[in-house]
Amino acid sequence: MSTFTFLLEGLRNLRTTGTLTRSSTALCLAALDRIDFSTARTIVELGAGDGVITEHILKRLHPDGKVIAFEVSPELCDDMRAIGDPRLVVAQDSAENIREWLDRIGADKADHIVSAIPFAALPKDLGRAIVKAAKDNLRSGGCYNQVHYSLKTKGYYEEAFGKVETTRVWKNLPPAWVLYCNK
Repeated sequence: MSTFTFLLEGLRNLRTTGTLTRSSTALCLAALDRIDFSTARTIVELGAGDGVITEHILKRLHPDGKVIAFEVSPELCDDMRAIGDPRLVVAQDSAENIREWLDRIGADKADHIVSAIPFAALPKDLGRAIVKAAKDNLRSGGCYNQVHYSLKTKGYYEEAFGKVETTRVWKNLPPAWVLYCNK
């Protein structure tokens, strides 16, 4: 998807995209920090957008691995399907349904979860339910990495995971935060 097309999608659906610009390479790399790609076979991505972070995951993912990429926008799901990688499962669905999609690929738990869902734009109950579902379906020792543009909903992750570490990514427009949680 071109930057201009992404901008138009962001303007039409800011509530679900959460941003008007694609994630920079610096933000994508920060979102994947702490993922052990040498052992990861199942990675779940929540709020995958047009697949910019997904493509970074696929570059490093083991040949036998799978990525389940959740996105609610039909247009953005079409962009992800166009990636054409057989390891990519596009879930045009709410991230609350993580268990159902893990079952579809025969995975007990996700090894790691990366999220760019704009939780600040969602109802609090839905946001908390998605974070809880993510924690419940993450293997012990796995990481949950969340991309945000503010720390308004940091409490969701503290409630679910306890300790939350943050890093600021200045090389992104706008500057973003990545929150790191371990199970």
